[in-house]
Amino acid sequence: MRCDYCYNKDIVFNKNGKYSFNELLSFLEKRVGLLDGVVLSGGEATSHNLIPFCSEVKKLGFKIKLDTNGTNFDQIKKLIELELIDYIALDYKAPSYKFKEITQSNQYEIFSKTLDLLIKSDIEFEIRTTVHNDLLNENDINIIISDLLKRGYHKTYYLQDFLLTSQNIGNISNPSKLFNKSLISKDLNVIWR
Repeated sequence: MRCDYCYNKDIVFNKNGKYSFNELLSFLEKRVGLLDGVVLSGGEATSHNLIPFCSEVKKLGFKIKLDTNGTNFDQIKKLIELELIDYIALDYKAPSYKFKEITQSNQYEIFSKTLDLLIKSDIEFEIRTTVHNDLLNENDINIIISDLLKRGYHKTYYLQDFLLTSQNIGNISNPSKLFNKSLISKDLNVIWR
């Protein structure tokens, strides 16, 4: 994905990592008893084979949270089945009709399949959306809420304001208009971060 508001531009476009598998494990071994968990994020963490890494991290006793866009269904399913992930934060980027515009990808169906998997599984997870009012409006968010309810999602839905902290993929600035939070559906518990 190439979401305009993504602030991890350096990670998304970088072809090589800065640390090896063994360097990361060595770092974590020195922090056993000091840290409780590890967050796998990105870009998209599941663009890498996470199973061997997560297996080793779990052996060290850490909990693992995965931040994902949900576009690697097979790997996410396997991580859940192998009990290698303790918590997932799934980014619901946009309703189906705006998904390609927001993400520059045609992967809504895969995301949708992952969302259904999480709702039917026992894993702890959350759904979240980054809101930039020039990209997503109040109606778009209400359509996402409606979709979540139809799928059987009744947990908290997290919305996070776009924050202009550094250069982003789309070189976008702060929204030109304010988001009217009072227009958001009350049918689901919504928390702004």
